[in-house]
This record gives sequence, C-alpha cells and structure tokens, in this order.
Amino acid sequence: MVTIKRWTFELGSTLPFLVVATGLAIFSMPASADWYRFSDTAMTTPIELEFWTEDKKLADRVGEEVLAVFHQVDAQMSRYREDSEVSRLNRNAANGPVAVSDGLFEVLEKAREVSILSDGAFDITFGSVGYLYDFRAGKRPTEEELRSGLPQVNFRDVILDQDAQTVEFRQAGIRVDLGGIAKGYAVDLGIKRLVSLGIRHARLSAGGDMRLLGDKRGRPWYVGIRDPRVEGRNAVVLPLKDTAVSTSGDYERFFVDEAGDRVHHILSPETGKSVQGVQSVTIIGEDALTTDGLSTAVFVLGPARGLEMVERLAGIDVVVIDDQRMMHVSEGLVPPQSGQGGTSGPD
Repeated sequence: MVTIKRWTFELGSTLPFLVVATGLAIFSMPASADWYRFSDTAMTTPIELEFWTEDKKLADRVGEEVLAVFHQVDAQMSRYREDSEVSRLNRNAANGPVAVSDGLFEVLEKAREVSILSDGAFDITFGSVGYLYDFRAGKRPTEEELRSGLPQVNFRDVILDQDAQTVEFRQAGIRVDLGGIAKGYAVDLGIKRLVSLGIRHARLSAGGDMRLLGDKRGRPWYVGIRDPRVEGRNAVVLPLKDTAVSTSGDYERFFVDEAGDRVHHILSPETGKSVQGVQSVTIIGEDALTTDGLSTAVFVLGPARGLEMVERLAGIDVVVIDDQRMMHVSEGLVPPQSGQGGTSGPD
C-alpha cells in the first residue's frame, strides 16, 4: 500500500516553496530587441507566443508558422465546426470504423490513457451530454435530458484500432469532445515548430495550457496560478523552465443559476453536471498533451483522489485550490526541509 502525503495551505499564506504574488499570469522584463511577442485567437481561446532570436528576419516567420498551428488543430478537432475531423467522427463512427489522421489518433490514445489512469474521471465522451449546455445563454439540460444522454458517456465505448488507425463507437449517440485535451496537443505542436526553426527560449500558451522552452535567457520564467475568485490576482507564482503547465478552472466558462450556484464547463462523467468542491487545478509536467488531460481528471477526482493519482506518476506535480480556498500541493513541489505554514498527513 502506498502512503500519500498531502500538503495543504490556506490561500494567501506564505509558502516556503512558491512565490506569492499578485498581477498577471506571466512576469517578464520588457522585451529587448531580441525578444518577440505574437498573439492571436484560435480554438476559442487567446494564443500568446514570446521567444528570443538574434535573427530579426526569422521572427515574423516563426510567429506566423507557430500561430498557424492552432488554426490547423482547431479545423481538425473542433466540435463546433461541421467540417472538422472530430465532427465527421461523431457523425459516422457508430456505423463502423472511421479512418483518422495521425494527430487525431494520437490525441484519442492519450485521452484513453488518462481515462484509464483516472478511472474514468477524464472522459472525452462527456460531449454526449456536454453539447446540451449553453454557457453564454445560461442554459443547462433538464434531468430527463441527462438521463437520456448519460448512457452514452463511457470512454470504453470508443474503440481504437492501432493497426488500422481507425475509431469506432460501440453505440449510437456518442459524441467525443476534445476541449479538455486538444489545446495541449496544439501547444506541443507549436513547441516542435519552434525547435525546428532553431528557437531555444520561448513561452507558448493557449488559454490555460502552456509550454516553456528552455529558460528566459539565464533566469526562470515566472508563471502565476491565478486566484479563482479574484480577477487579476495570483494565488502563487512558480519559477519554471522547460516544462508544461495546464490549469483547469471553474471560472473559464460558467454562469450562475437562479439558486446562486455556479454552473461551469467541467462536467462529471457520472452525473453530467458541473463538478463541485474544486475551483482550479494546475498540473506541471513534461508535455502539454498530458498536463491538459490530467488537469481535468484531477478537477473531477477532487483533492484527495487527485493528489493520490498524481503522486503515482513520475514527473508530474499538481496544485489544487478547493472551494474552501485551501491549496493542496503534491510533495514534489515541497523541498524536504520545508513544511512550515502548512499541514501534511497520510491519506
């Protein structure tokens, strides 16, 4: 039996291993002549790119090619576009195997891996009920609609054939939604493009998903985890380099219902309703495809089960902020000599 130690801190307390601060999510010095910044909107989220190069002629090409990646992935994996590969899959896979691209198959394989790790807490077939929500209009499904749609929420009903690179649904009515993992995939592709163009120091983000390439020319990148309830304020700031960071929060897409409850886009595969008890989850790891999926999985699992899962994964750390404004941190973020200011104990 594995003993898990969970470190818990009150939001706003002084932590021995994290930098407490306020302000924007990324802290950096003003750009010099060798730092370039580009931004765009794709996949329904802001895209931000910052990189260093001595070749000014290369800079525009880098910005154009990296930002184009996100539009390409959006055209391929968006459930909102009728002509996307995912929409075609949702229309046809219940009728038999559907051949898919290398990229889509890679994302579906990673989604299945995270689903198995989390015992179904992460499940891309949540789209079978997720499409019933309209967060802009403040609309959610009725209990009857949920009862009708929930039998189609089961990642095990998505059959992946590696040899043929095909996908098949075991039952009609399944809709996969890659909103909880596709942005991470796009960020990883963007980083690969940066490396291929000779860039060695960069930050690339798509909403809550980020990759840091190298350091910031001899010093770390400072990445903030925002306070879920105070806009413009960070709960903590992490000094990081050459890593991936993904945050899932209940503040991204939501509305408040007539009872005063927050209805947000991170849904429980078991109930089809917004997960309660957690405000945000941040995962730190090697690649954004993995951290993106895991941040949603831990959000659904909650602090105790989420921390337990993460502590079993090499190279992964997590920060969970619960609905009591308490911050739960994996042991990998706590130096052995530290521990002041928080509580720990076996779970």
